[in-house]
Amino acid sequence: MLFSAELWQQHADLYQKILAHPFNQSLSQGTLTKSAFQHYIIQDAHYLVAYGRALAVCAAKAFETQDVIQFAEAAKLAIVFEREMHDSFLGQFQISQAEFERTPLTLACHHYTSFLTATAWSESYPVVLASLLPCFWIYAEVGRDIVAQSVANNPYQAWIDTYAGEEFHSAVREVVATIDRVAARCDADTLAKMHQAYRRGAELEWLFWDSAYHERTWPL
Repeated sequence: MLFSAELWQQHADLYQKILAHPFNQSLSQGTLTKSAFQHYIIQDAHYLVAYGRALAVCAAKAFETQDVIQFAEAAKLAIVFEREMHDSFLGQFQISQAEFERTPLTLACHHYTSFLTATAWSESYPVVLASLLPCFWIYAEVGRDIVAQSVANNPYQAWIDTYAGEEFHSAVREVVATIDRVAARCDADTLAKMHQAYRRGAELEWLFWDSAYHERTWPL
C-alpha cells in the first residue's frame, strides 16, 4: 500500500468530521452566515502567509531538486493567492484592507500557523511535508465533495470552485506523489512521525473551520 493511501485510511475519521462540520455543510447550501465567512476569510488570508513561509522552508529542506522547485513555487502561489483574496473574496464580502490589518490571528489560526512554522524549522523534510499535506489534500477533497451539493446561486460558489477545480486538484496529486516517493526512503520512526504530523495538521484544519463557524476570538 502506498504511504498516502495508508495515511488517508488511518486518519479518515478526521476527514469525515471536517466534511460533516456545519461550516462546510452550510457553506455548500449557501446558508453560512456572512459574518462567519468574513471571519473565516480574514483568518485564511493570515494563514496563507504563514503557510507560504512554511512551504519555503520545506523547499529548502527538500531532498531532490524537483521538490525544491515544487515547494518554492507552491510558496509563491500561496502568497499570490493571499493577495488575490484581497481583490476578490475580501472585496466581495466588504472587508476593507484596514479591517483585515487590524484583525489579529484567532487562537485557532495562531495555533495552526505556529505548529506549521515550528515543524518547518525543527523537523526533517519528510515530517515537514506531512504537516503541510492536510491543507492541500483535505481542502481538495472537501471542495470535490461539497461542489456536488452546492445549491444554485450559492454566494460562496467562487470559493467552492477554487478548491474543486482541476488546477488545484492537479497540484494536490503532485504533492501526494511526492510524499509517497519521500516516504519510500524513510525508516519506521520517521514514518510514525509523519503520521503524527499529518494527524495534528488535520486536527487543526477542523479547529480552524470550527473557530470560523463560531466566530471565536481570544478568550481574554
